[in-house]
Amino acid sequence: MGNYIPSTSAEQQEMLNTLGFSSLHELYGDIPQELMLEGLNIPAGKSELEVRKIMTDLAEKNQVFRSIFRGVGAYHHYIPALVKQITGKEEFVTAYTPYQAEISQGLLQSIFEYQTMMCELTGLDVSNASVYDGATAAAEAVAMCKDRKRARVLVSEAVHPMTIQTIQTYCFASDTEIALIPLKDGQTDIAALEAMLDETVASVMVQQPNYFGLIEDAEEIGKVAHAKGAKYIMSVNPIGAALLKSAGECGADIAVGEGQPLGLPLSFGGPYLGFMTATQELARKLPGRIVGETVDVDGKRAFVLTLQAREQHIRREKASSNICSNQAHCALTASVYLTVMGPDGVREVARQCTAKAHYGAEQISKIKGFEQVYSGEFFHEFLTASPIKPDILIQRLGEKGILGGYPVGDDILWCFTEMNSKDEIDCLVEALEEVSR
Repeated sequence: MGNYIPSTSAEQQEMLNTLGFSSLHELYGDIPQELMLEGLNIPAGKSELEVRKIMTDLAEKNQVFRSIFRGVGAYHHYIPALVKQITGKEEFVTAYTPYQAEISQGLLQSIFEYQTMMCELTGLDVSNASVYDGATAAAEAVAMCKDRKRARVLVSEAVHPMTIQTIQTYCFASDTEIALIPLKDGQTDIAALEAMLDETVASVMVQQPNYFGLIEDAEEIGKVAHAKGAKYIMSVNPIGAALLKSAGECGADIAVGEGQPLGLPLSFGGPYLGFMTATQELARKLPGRIVGETVDVDGKRAFVLTLQAREQHIRREKASSNICSNQAHCALTASVYLTVMGPDGVREVARQCTAKAHYGAEQISKIKGFEQVYSGEFFHEFLTASPIKPDILIQRLGEKGILGGYPVGDDILWCFTEMNSKDEIDCLVEALEEVSR
């Protein structure tokens, strides 16, 4: 492999001019200023050893929490050591896009096994691979449902706000109208949904459990959507799916979600994995790729790219998607995690999440001012009021080594997983009592 040759300053400026920017700084204009780093202030002329020491000292300023009670789409789960041991093997780490089936059998099989497991988890017929993250998967699902007669999409207000923003971005670019379904007691208002549905609606999307941790009446929502001819999309938590009714059982045409809980560490926000499954009817509209099982000329088991979205090779001008990346290593991690844990192990994780969240909710809501906002059933997240400003509360918990819940207005969204012991939960409750005084 040859050396990497970066673009010259002149080439960079030419690219900026084409995009309508005058500087690289303008290119990152949408990133909040407080997140921008102008430089590390490392003195010139330092050796590699000296620079490494400076960087180590900087890294030690990061706060490492001993207890985490925050989720909101990225969850702190236990990852068995065997998962990293397997996925860290050189033959997996170095593998890339499996265009040549004859030399990519191992990678193709890993994708095939991943797709099989995701179909089992969601109760649907076909699964793809290589979607960036859960929000992208949701937006891609919306694009799959649009046709000439139906170009509106209805999305519950209880879907993750960042997912909604991603869908809005896709809809803006494709001239698709999006409307938000209002809530009632923290859940999708089914009566309001019925009033919004007509022959122009292509799809209805809900999240299960929803942004506030509540369990939606997903089966009824599916019936209402189908009664008006709309496709039904469910964004699901893959761990919660081990206990709740599957998307297929709820009548979903498409299931999407974030695969991070399946063996992927938090890692400052990525890389993560968007999963998508669908009914057989929609198989040819799935973006990314689908791997199938066949036999070779000798009759031996073999794997091929059965379906590749047309945007990767031909008819790009007619494509409804531009997913061309390769998330195969993240997908491999998810399938290895599911294999190591097994069905009983994943169900046990889900049971522990639920039990610990309900114990936490019971104890926290006993503290004056921390009453639960909604009374509906929940999985492992729930919303409480806060007697003091959430930002102040979270800062004070942080001083005790506890990462508190996520501020939602004047309330706090708490999350509990199998990683939170009873002692940790009791310490949180004690800290909340102290801080709130």
